[in-house]
Amino acid sequence: MQEFDKLSENPDSAGLLAPTGEAAPYAPVVSGIKSWAEEDRPREKLLQKGRAVLSDAELLAILLGSGTARLSAVDVAKLVLKSAQNDLNALARFSVKELMKQKGIGEARAITIVAALELGRRRKEADAPARTTITCSRDIYLAMQPHLQDLPHEEFWVILLNRANVVMRTVSISRGGVAGTVADPKLIFKEALEQLASSIVLVHNHPSGNRNPSAADIALTRKLKEAGLLLDLPVLDHLIFTDQGYHSFADEGML
Repeated sequence: MQEFDKLSENPDSAGLLAPTGEAAPYAPVVSGIKSWAEEDRPREKLLQKGRAVLSDAELLAILLGSGTARLSAVDVAKLVLKSAQNDLNALARFSVKELMKQKGIGEARAITIVAALELGRRRKEADAPARTTITCSRDIYLAMQPHLQDLPHEEFWVILLNRANVVMRTVSISRGGVAGTVADPKLIFKEALEQLASSIVLVHNHPSGNRNPSAADIALTRKLKEAGLLLDLPVLDHLIFTDQGYHSFADEGML
């Protein structure tokens, strides 16, 4: 960076000027945010006009702090967003390593982006109602959004309900990879029996976005339903969660 600054101060020393003293046609042109009008700079714009007027790229640029020698922070932010098809939900699923593949993004910046998006996800969880009554599959989906939205891996959860179908607890049973996770029936019913639940709902996510149940999903659901009947702990539904929607075994008559 020091070498670049020296070249900027004395371009002729690097051979960037033609013999006549005119700039050579291949001379690099660097335009950073500092050269913008003050009201157009992301930080100043936020202070003067409020956060709502900033674009996604401008907000991301504030997190980045600065750009590169040839790209402004906003330019870098636009490239990062483009890699996620300008979809913040898709960006939230990027890992630190995936972000570091983008131009101008090192480990520190990648961690900053991941941390900011995780805070946003946790805010959803904090806003979730403390006591939710489950009346339909849509209620299940909304209750589980704070836990499963944007996850790049599979997780299996169980919702414990009382006699009035009010959520007593939501319990994480297992966490797997992109292709699947293992749900231990003993652990599922142990949690339900210890909490004196009246019924349970099964939920797991498909990070791929495919809502269709696999043969393994169907077999596990049948196994857990039969076990629940023996324990007088009925399984009311099994929801396959994706960021775009869900599949309900109960709604589809598969339970």
